[in-house]
Amino acid sequence: MPDLPPLREVVARHGLSASKALGQNFLFDEHLLDRIAAVPGKLEGQDVLEVGPGPGGLTRALLRAGANVTAIEMDRRCLPALAELGETFPGRLRVIEGDAMKVDPGFAGPFHVVANLPYNVGTALFTGWLSGEEWPPQWSSLTLMFQQEVAQRIVAAPGTGAYGRLAVLAQWRSTARLAMKVHRSAFTPPPKVMSAIVHVTPAAMPEGVSARMLERVTEAAFGQRRKMLRQSLKGLPGALDALEALAIDPQRRAETLDVGEFVAIARALTR
Repeated sequence: MPDLPPLREVVARHGLSASKALGQNFLFDEHLLDRIAAVPGKLEGQDVLEVGPGPGGLTRALLRAGANVTAIEMDRRCLPALAELGETFPGRLRVIEGDAMKVDPGFAGPFHVVANLPYNVGTALFTGWLSGEEWPPQWSSLTLMFQQEVAQRIVAAPGTGAYGRLAVLAQWRSTARLAMKVHRSAFTPPPKVMSAIVHVTPAAMPEGVSARMLERVTEAAFGQRRKMLRQSLKGLPGALDALEALAIDPQRRAETLDVGEFVAIARALTR
């Protein structure tokens, strides 16, 4: 294994500092980074997509785990540090300069996503990976760091305050779990909130359901989550008839429906 200089030394040598505008917070604890890289399981010889590698802390850990890493970074200040890392692991690191919301990483086969996502685009990227009619997706797993509040919304159960649209989208054809929590003090600079790692793997997609229809149902239901379903879903053609056919009380509120009930409504409207 190559002998790498301490990450703090690399950051100082390249004059790097975390950009608040880009939602950056650097992790320097190599043991913690190795633990994160271990969450998806054995990565030896596997393709991994990393978004927002910054100076390459998590990238190092993924390369040490044997992964072939494609990293998308829009902060060109970090590119020289990543280039040095690429020279240390020849042929194992591909860096794409650009916006992960717009760039196609161009994988030919399955890949894992492992990333300390920038806070300002994390949720948008996550919902993008979960969307689409084609399933199973090309990704084999998602191992993503979010603000702890967002992570709890992803794994939330019905009837809890955190349960909402994000939980349904993450759980209706995937398995989502909270893999580990990361204290704010682990970052430089420390963010104002705690963070957590969520691990998601694809599951079987329920038959007869359009992903877009499920998105429309959850968007309407949770867009007015304090209102009864008869009010929040009335603008969705056929939704109130579907509730009656499925014997779902229209006086219930969205947070009381489990994932299976949302799937049943979307299936009825898909037909």
